[in-house]
Amino acid sequence: MTPETISRYADRALPRYTSYPTAPHFAPGMDPQLYGEWLAALPQGEPVSVYLHVPFCRSMCWYCGCHTTITARDAPIARYLDALHAEIAWAGARIGRVLPARHIHFGGGTPSLMHPDQFLALMERLRATVGIDAATEVAMELDPRTLEPEMIAALGKGGITRASLGVQSFDPVVQRAINRIQSYEQTAAATRGLRAAGVAGVNFDLIYGLPLQTIDSCADTVARALELRPDRFAVFGYAHVPSFKIHQRKIDEATLPSGPERHAQAEAIAGLLEGAGYVRIGLDHYALPEDELAQAAAAGKLHRNFQGYTTDGCATLLGFGASSIGRLPQGYVQNAVLIGDYQKRVAGHGTASTKVCAFQGEDRLRASIIERIMCDYRVDLADLCGRHGSDATRMLAGAAEIPALVADGLVTLEGGLIEVPHDARPLVRAVAAAFDEYLGQTNARHSRAV
Repeated sequence: MTPETISRYADRALPRYTSYPTAPHFAPGMDPQLYGEWLAALPQGEPVSVYLHVPFCRSMCWYCGCHTTITARDAPIARYLDALHAEIAWAGARIGRVLPARHIHFGGGTPSLMHPDQFLALMERLRATVGIDAATEVAMELDPRTLEPEMIAALGKGGITRASLGVQSFDPVVQRAINRIQSYEQTAAATRGLRAAGVAGVNFDLIYGLPLQTIDSCADTVARALELRPDRFAVFGYAHVPSFKIHQRKIDEATLPSGPERHAQAEAIAGLLEGAGYVRIGLDHYALPEDELAQAAAAGKLHRNFQGYTTDGCATLLGFGASSIGRLPQGYVQNAVLIGDYQKRVAGHGTASTKVCAFQGEDRLRASIIERIMCDYRVDLADLCGRHGSDATRMLAGAAEIPALVADGLVTLEGGLIEVPHDARPLVRAVAAAFDEYLGQTNARHSRAV
């Protein structure tokens, strides 16, 4: 693939396809009564997943694209957790029975800012709503800079099985440019403490495309991270959307790498991780060969949701907390984003659901096509369309960009089988976008394809 081709596609603004339809197409007007009816209609005994959003941090990282709020005090967190308890109880009453949970994920923000007793109480609330057993993966996103030994012990006691540590970069120049000063020693202490507490899985999050970042600084970060041998890496490209995230305006755009430079950084990181024995999974994840994520990818059972690549194949995702998104058989439901609005809605209605995207037309089929492209780099249109009662020839004819993608070497096409060649895999989002019938219908800002 030529540098010109890489440059042309790498700078395209495209969704990350952690859902389909994507979040910009969710519409206001979700009725609490309707949401309650959707919950009550969940199939008896069907496993579910749970996402809980805790939107608080002690300081703002300027690259951050999450919904979070800065607080130096604990009182706002306690008030928020009261609303979170109430929302979970409301949903449990509508469901009317305990459904088995296969995956539970605490995201943020920094969920580990909860006091240990607050976290343990929240786990007890969950156990009254969903079934948690030895097969349930319970994961939490953590900031090593604020993680205290008492919280580490509570995480082990409360049943956390996987921890994702934000690392991003160990380069002090880059750290100053993104307002996140985090030493190697802090990360190492958190990793060792978690493992000693019985948290079996440890993931590291890295970011490329940050201000003043170079291939050499990426390589140095990877080398330091490998000393701690995490089970998985997630390697994300920085999404610069200052019109949407105002704090990103503190980043000097002149210091950001270009599309080809970002591509080179991503590939350098990939080469080092693969050379260290990690399996490259999908667009941006890496895992040790014995890790269940690597095994799922090898078996063609990889999935993609709001947490990225996952082994989670549950059709239902229950979302709790401000800005959280749930997925039910009927469609997506999103909560109010602002903390104050979320708390008022829960106090008044029991739920804070404000946006909805009911599945219609070919949404489920296109979601399956996009997920397989993003997970497997290949999709058998004839097989998938046949299972959905649709026509592969018509679907392919409607994907107007496919001929250009074939000509540029991003895909090969044989009959109804679409494959992404190895050297084009960093551009896979451009291939997935060919089957997105909503793309371009809103003014949504997306991140670069690489």
